[in-house]
Amino acid sequence: MATTPNRITALFPLLALMGAGVAYHYPEPWVAFKSAIVPLLGLIMFGMGMTLKANDFALIFKQPQVVATGILLQFLLMPLIAWIVSHLFSLPAYLTVGMILLGCSPGGTASNVVCYLARGDVALSITLTAASTLLSVLATPFLTWLYVGQQVPVPIADMLQSILIIVLLPVTLGVIINTFFGQRLGRFTDVFPVISVFAIVLIVAIIVAINQDKLTLIAPTIALCILLHNGLGLASGYGLAQALGFNQRQARTIAIEVGMQNSGLAVALALKYFTAQAALPGALFSIWHNLSGSLLAYYWSRRPSRVPGKSLRTENYPLRKKASTSSISWLWAMLGRLSRNKRP
Repeated sequence: MATTPNRITALFPLLALMGAGVAYHYPEPWVAFKSAIVPLLGLIMFGMGMTLKANDFALIFKQPQVVATGILLQFLLMPLIAWIVSHLFSLPAYLTVGMILLGCSPGGTASNVVCYLARGDVALSITLTAASTLLSVLATPFLTWLYVGQQVPVPIADMLQSILIIVLLPVTLGVIINTFFGQRLGRFTDVFPVISVFAIVLIVAIIVAINQDKLTLIAPTIALCILLHNGLGLASGYGLAQALGFNQRQARTIAIEVGMQNSGLAVALALKYFTAQAALPGALFSIWHNLSGSLLAYYWSRRPSRVPGKSLRTENYPLRKKASTSSISWLWAMLGRLSRNKRP
């Protein structure tokens, strides 16, 4: 039977949609929490660190080519796709900034669970998420300046400092605590996925409330841009990984890591250095990439990814218990039940 934290995290897509709906109709109470977004993201990043240990970075030295390729595709493809989509739809300057910020962000934490459900390489997924998060301290400000620095002022040094404070420090602290005290903390660490769910739901609601007067006009266009950005990232990550000769499990993992972004970081940076409108792409992406990731995981889970010399039973790395509490499993489980009900 599912535990209370499992039930709560499983409802993330529904909670996010409900929060967005309530904030759209009753924006005033939510706008007052605007200043809480950066601390909330820091809390989410600390929770991410609490799911990692120092040995999660060992794969960088064991499979440097695969890890380097995944990170390069992450920071090359997603900003470029965001730039192309933004210009294709002639987005206003600050919505373009929001799309670029989203594209320049590191991989999202939900990617680890999607990878597990999709029969990918979980150890590689965890390593790529952790490594891209650390590298984002430099990559995100620089790439944002590179793509939109000619359109709007990009305070690259201030952005770097902010990412150090709200990403690198909390993640590092979480990794240190989990590495040395994880066993003593026991089930206390299970609370972090729940905290992350409510923090992200609150962030989405705040952004929707702030942009309530503009949503009617720009929401359909932004929604289409988000769909294309995510879909093209997943597809191109998978296709290029296969073209480079990686096996099926590695290709699936790289696709998921490339296509799923840390949208919370994009939201926080947009609010702090640009406009509330620039935060809208990140808020909508937060909802969509969980749903698209679930669908992709369901599709791939029914198509086993065999690796030469390994059986299907042994080809997946074990996933940490905390990861199993992710909301991604909600839609995946629903699809599985629907599929079984359709069978004669």
